[in-house]
Amino acid sequence: MKNEWTLQNTAGELETERLNPMEEEREKERGIMGHDREDPGDMNIQNYTTEKEENCVEMHSEMEEKGMKKGMEEREMKKVMKLETEMKVELSQFGPGQQMSFIRGTDLFGYVGIEAVLDQMRRKTMKSGFEFNIMVVGQSGLGKSTLVNTLFKSKVSRKSCTPNYEEKICKTVKLHSVSHMIEEKGVKMKLTVIDTPGFGDQINNENCWEPIVKYINEQYEKYLREELHVNRKRRIPDSRVHCCIYFLPATGHRLRPIDVEFMKRLGKIVSIVPVIAKADTLTIEERQEFKERIRQDLASNGICIYPQKEYDEDQEEHALNEKIRESIPFAVVGTDKEHQVNGNKVLGRKTKWGIIEVENVAHCEFSHLRDLLVRSHLQDLKEVTHNIHYETYRVRRLNESNVDFSVLGLTPWLLENGTADQSESQL
Repeated sequence: MKNEWTLQNTAGELETERLNPMEEEREKERGIMGHDREDPGDMNIQNYTTEKEENCVEMHSEMEEKGMKKGMEEREMKKVMKLETEMKVELSQFGPGQQMSFIRGTDLFGYVGIEAVLDQMRRKTMKSGFEFNIMVVGQSGLGKSTLVNTLFKSKVSRKSCTPNYEEKICKTVKLHSVSHMIEEKGVKMKLTVIDTPGFGDQINNENCWEPIVKYINEQYEKYLREELHVNRKRRIPDSRVHCCIYFLPATGHRLRPIDVEFMKRLGKIVSIVPVIAKADTLTIEERQEFKERIRQDLASNGICIYPQKEYDEDQEEHALNEKIRESIPFAVVGTDKEHQVNGNKVLGRKTKWGIIEVENVAHCEFSHLRDLLVRSHLQDLKEVTHNIHYETYRVRRLNESNVDFSVLGLTPWLLENGTADQSESQL
């Protein structure tokens, strides 16, 4: 209907263009007489214009069909070339003697249900839950306990869990761990917070990091012993430290010698995330200059902090980690008190000149720290701990050849049949 209407309009326009003055008079007379007769000349003109318009439409439709076919052919060629390129890249990952074929979803005859594997993994993980162990290190008064409570929005620190707690400066560095079961939307996580009271509080802080190093290695040793048991548990309890948050005082200068020595030694056995505590005591310009000096000191002293560049797996992960490395050390502010701001309740610290909103990126970088520890890199922290730090400790311990296998429950018969050799060959 649309094509007929277009042809009629076009024919009518061509007809009006070709009328001469004599024909206009004939048209007027024909209109007065009621159009009793039709002029054969007019019929010829109409037939000619209609045939011409039909030819134009046919030519236009043929050109459209050819263009569509050409476009479809080009798209098909591009798809084929793209698939060939992907196949070449994927096949190049295998050796010359290996063969691997790839069957994509479009090649399947019907629905198989492979995607349900993710649901199975999710259900099993939801039942078993997660484990995450975090250590906080820093001088007294830097807000370690408050920051941990703010991170998980609950009372999980040592001070908030101990009734009638009194702040005392310890004569030596002691370690206290507190465990909690946190549940959110059906997901359970066993959180363990390890506090280090007494670190950096003495006049002579020589070797004050040794109790911390000893504690971390003890957890690796405990996990290793559980692995080497003949009848080991189906799921080994994980008490290894997955992340260490190191608190730097907001002095505005550079790293202190104790900071350099601690992070040098601990950076090799645990993932360290440095933060500037109570960053609201610095202006934005002072904070930025302080962060630049800290990054320079970290690079000049060869200190490894999380996330390391050598652990980036692909370009997407490298781009994400690069943004994090540019923000480290995070300038954070912690609080567990809520205030009304524009009709909304927000976590913040009230001062004479206003309220410092903890979760506002314009005020501090607490949100970046929480995203790193919980929302984006929690699983990666656990994998780095297991695959990098724990494996390094395991290789060293097994190569020392002084492990008392009798304590672990291994009999000489098992050792003679190659159990120890297999353990070393797997390294």
